[in-house]
Amino acid sequence: METFNLLMQGFQTALTFQNFSAAAIGALLGILVGAMPGIGSLAGVALLLPLTFKFNPTTGIIMLSAIYYANMYGGSFSSILINIPGDSPAVMTALDGHPMAKKGHPGKALLTSNLSSFIGGTIGIIILTISGPVLARLGLKFGPVEMAALLMVAMTSLSWLMGDNPTKGLISTLLGIILATVGFDIVVGTPRFDFGSLHLLGGISFIPLVIGMFGFSQVLEMMEPREATDTINKKLTLKDSLLTKEEFKRIIPPAIRSSFLGTIIGILPGAGATTGSFLGYVMEKKVGKNKDKMGTGIVEGVASCEAANNAAAAGAFAPLLSLGIPGSGTGAVLLGGLLMYGLNPGPLLFKNQPEFTWGLIASLYVANVITLVVAISIIPFLVKILKVPTRIMVPIITTVCIMGSYSSSNSLYGVVLMLIAGFVGFHLKKNNYPIPPLLLAFVLAPTLERAFRRSFIISDGSPLIFFQKPIAAVLIVFLLLTISSPIFKALYRKIRGNRSEISGEANRSCGETK
Repeated sequence: METFNLLMQGFQTALTFQNFSAAAIGALLGILVGAMPGIGSLAGVALLLPLTFKFNPTTGIIMLSAIYYANMYGGSFSSILINIPGDSPAVMTALDGHPMAKKGHPGKALLTSNLSSFIGGTIGIIILTISGPVLARLGLKFGPVEMAALLMVAMTSLSWLMGDNPTKGLISTLLGIILATVGFDIVVGTPRFDFGSLHLLGGISFIPLVIGMFGFSQVLEMMEPREATDTINKKLTLKDSLLTKEEFKRIIPPAIRSSFLGTIIGILPGAGATTGSFLGYVMEKKVGKNKDKMGTGIVEGVASCEAANNAAAAGAFAPLLSLGIPGSGTGAVLLGGLLMYGLNPGPLLFKNQPEFTWGLIASLYVANVITLVVAISIIPFLVKILKVPTRIMVPIITTVCIMGSYSSSNSLYGVVLMLIAGFVGFHLKKNNYPIPPLLLAFVLAPTLERAFRRSFIISDGSPLIFFQKPIAAVLIVFLLLTISSPIFKALYRKIRGNRSEISGEANRSCGETK
């Protein structure tokens, strides 16, 4: 009851004209920034931080938070329409979102994305409201050992689940890990695999890599000779964007499942919305009713990752406000904004600054609704992008790829990396090597390596530490079962086949005797 009263007081703060306007402007800017490939939430919040300098602390942080939150919505737009993720959490959205668009259902894909984002955000914010400090303490239980175990489960699951050929999925995963090791050693600090290049000392940039693998490889595919199709040229109306009753029912279960998972991932230090999006998709691929159709363009694929990344964005506020621990790079920028305004995040923030804290939480509800309304209202304009002829789309997408890659690195290195990644991605897809395991491994490998090495430093090199921590032990057991399950299935089929053969021979011998 006390929490409800505090939240109502927070709404009184959030719904003042100044704060409501700040949330609305932040939501609009967040969608625009999120839809622009190469910028992302981190750069977007950092670039727009000076806009808040003249506001009071509450209004300024509300605007920054709305930008961060709405960015999760915007990233899916370019993912679905032109197969170029606006930000790293939107990588998984492209797997089913763009195939839906190519089938002639871009509006349905966008609406599914927006509704799932709203569901994920709402559940994440509700959980944050009810148990923010408790969630933050739970996040602290995930030390290096627990994080290493969790990430091993994630990487193993996706490498086996993506694609029809598990071997090719595993090869893609290993390639992603190799690319992630380029640059400075994250623990010792010595350079590795830089080949004497100053650019490679900083590692391979994620944004140019993603834009190349998804966007530029798409350009190369469009330039190949192919049969004419009328999918893009057919008339697309707002009515075509509406989900049927059956489709709406199909998105609810994955959205709810991924929302709870995403919120938990969001509170983990260093995990963030990208990890939440990947794991949400993996879970749906593993337990969903239509798991075999994932990646072919179904609403469940879009709903699972979009709900997870928005829930993770909301969950990230729990450790940020309760403990002063940012869960991602964007969280670090928001933490800097809090400190700049003289606010000290921590356990006493809820007690000493209730007006600010609950006003911020209430503003997330407001921003969620505003962003949904804005996102749905622009769907009819967005779907017109697919009616543009291929001869015009190729130079436009190429320009977007070049601009996004350059803006992320401020040098031609990003553009060159994007072009190379595009050619590599094009040939990988042509030979049926799945791209998602590569990108998942690239994103998670540095965090996994850091957690692994810290775990072994703590245990003096003993792997038993993974069985001495309860959470890690459960995850490792699950990992071992996942890895060994194909072997047990093969043995079961072999034993069953042998029994069938013995039974058949027995029946034949009985017949001959008679």
